[in-house]
Amino acid sequence: MTFDMSEAWRDATAMIRANREVLTIIAGIFFFLPSLASGFAVPPMEPMLSDAAAVQAQMVAFYSEWGWLFLLVLLVQVVGYLAMLALLRDRSRPTVGQAIRTGLKGVLPAIGTVLVLIVGLTLVGLALGLLIGLLAAALGETASALVGVVLGFALLVFFVYVSVKLSLWAPVIAIEKVHNPLQVLRRSWRLTKGSTLRLFVFYLLLAVVYMVVSIVLGMVFGALALVLGDTAGVTVGAIVSGLIAAVAAVIYVGVVAGVHRQLSGPWGVADRAGEAS
Repeated sequence: MTFDMSEAWRDATAMIRANREVLTIIAGIFFFLPSLASGFAVPPMEPMLSDAAAVQAQMVAFYSEWGWLFLLVLLVQVVGYLAMLALLRDRSRPTVGQAIRTGLKGVLPAIGTVLVLIVGLTLVGLALGLLIGLLAAALGETASALVGVVLGFALLVFFVYVSVKLSLWAPVIAIEKVHNPLQVLRRSWRLTKGSTLRLFVFYLLLAVVYMVVSIVLGMVFGALALVLGDTAGVTVGAIVSGLIAAVAAVIYVGVVAGVHRQLSGPWGVADRAGEAS
């Protein structure tokens, strides 16, 4: 099936409008509140030092202290993503509580899917690093540096390609109830077949819009925080970060649900028929 960006966006906005009340509840619980809490709990990072080794040590110390909180927030948000997808697309029309249970059931499959993906990409990266090392020994530093740049660019393209191909892992878990990580990845790969380039452009456009809006809001509220002072600035920053996280999550889920609805073939046809009835 050929992917249509306009249709996917129309589906996404229509689903968000039709379910805005329940989506607001889920986004508030699983995105706004965790982001707000972490914004108050985690102190701002100190200004980066000029020495590269010192910067690395600073980053390691910061994430060693607060990494557990970031991981906890991430897990909570995964539950929220899956719950919202279930609310938007599950043909059984679950309640908020049932959707949250779907999200909880999907956490372990989601973790397994991400781990399988990380292991696979790491192996590819290690193989490429070994190849560059062998070329360096055979061709010399100058030629191997040029080859390394080419291979590095190829690796970046490969990672982006794989990310787009596997971008539907969450709806496969939440909507189609597939819990085997390998089957999840295989299903997402199959769904995106023939639409990878269009999906990449679609995701890229959304990412650019998100970055521009985030930068503008960050500048506006950053200036406001400077005017209000340290304590009020932290409060404003935490609230704004939580709101951005919640709104972005709803839009992301709507987009992914719209893409899955369009590309899921017989599943999507049956889903539309069920909603029409």
